[in-house]
Amino acid sequence: MLRDRDKAIIHDLNRFRVMDRDSIAELHFNGLKRPKNAANNVLLRLLRIGLIQRSTQYTPYVYFGPDVNIKKNSSKIGHFLAILEVYKEIKRLGQLEDFLVEPKYGVKGTVEPDIFCVYRKTPFFIEVQKTIYSNNQMKEKMDRYLELYDSKVLNPFPHVLILSEQRYALDEEYPFKLFQARTFTHFLNSLKNKETE
Repeated sequence: MLRDRDKAIIHDLNRFRVMDRDSIAELHFNGLKRPKNAANNVLLRLLRIGLIQRSTQYTPYVYFGPDVNIKKNSSKIGHFLAILEVYKEIKRLGQLEDFLVEPKYGVKGTVEPDIFCVYRKTPFFIEVQKTIYSNNQMKEKMDRYLELYDSKVLNPFPHVLILSEQRYALDEEYPFKLFQARTFTHFLNSLKNKETE
């Protein structure tokens, strides 16, 4: 018999593709005295009955939902965990209304944002750049955003936010708002600084 929390964990594992134990504890066991212990017990039970998968190649262990086809040593795991970190950061900031991981807006070749979210009633596409792109690669990505904008599939078109340690030379004028920051919190702080200037 699955409890509501079990179903919520499985839903999140499918949504984020992969989650580490500490993130599961933070998101689903936060009100308890020992969230990590409680998370371990529930995850072990779900693993034993075959409803989730696990990789022990990471510390803490990482878990996958039943609908996720990802190799246990995939290089994409770090990418999905980085997306999960952004989710937790925005959730802590409050007023997060929607959060989709790698939503699809067209055929292959159409831009695939890492995240679509609505924060404070404002839609965002977020690129979580952990690997360094060349300026050309980033420009090609932005050209695909431009194609999506021109397709009029989305109205209003979300702001585009690139989260990266690297700052890219994107000097072109775009018909949508484009921001770059190290983290979502840095992005919000930069907006506050502009308001006080």
